[in-house]
Amino acid sequence: MSDNFTTAGSTQSGDQNEKMNKSVLMVCLGNICRSPIAESVLRNLVSKRPDSSEWLIDSCGTGNWHIGNLPDYRGQACVRKYGLTPTHRARVLCKDDFFKFKYIFGMDKNNIADITRGMPSGSKSIVELLGKYDPEGELIVEDPYFGNDSDFDRVFIQCKRCCENWLSNFKD
Repeated sequence: MSDNFTTAGSTQSGDQNEKMNKSVLMVCLGNICRSPIAESVLRNLVSKRPDSSEWLIDSCGTGNWHIGNLPDYRGQACVRKYGLTPTHRARVLCKDDFFKFKYIFGMDKNNIADITRGMPSGSKSIVELLGKYDPEGELIVEDPYFGNDSDFDRVFIQCKRCCENWLSNFKD
């Protein structure tokens, strides 16, 4: 487990956590750009479904630099531009996440490496790149942190494509 991960975690019991088939965790490096955008996109898509109350959707980072912070102001502006409301505060991936979330989506290969390195034995989480579900074949959701507003738009649009495609193929 990476030194950045924490053992703090959920308030639900293990039995309740294992019943969370409709649970998705989006993961990036700092949890202030890509993963909160992906979380907002998926929350919005799921909110339109009749089973929306059965879903647990969250995001986190593999690094601990931004714990408690709001998402990057450019990411917040981007999400608002598309009619969504960002409500997330950054947090770091913890061991309980591997028992609380069935699906854990990383944004790039480094995220996947960090996630799988920290995965405790007994976890049944499915860890994949979110970009695996991009119908345009963009496997990596590139980090917009050092970019400009258009890079955040690109992330939003790619996350929307991926989440729509994943959700359309989701089987309970």
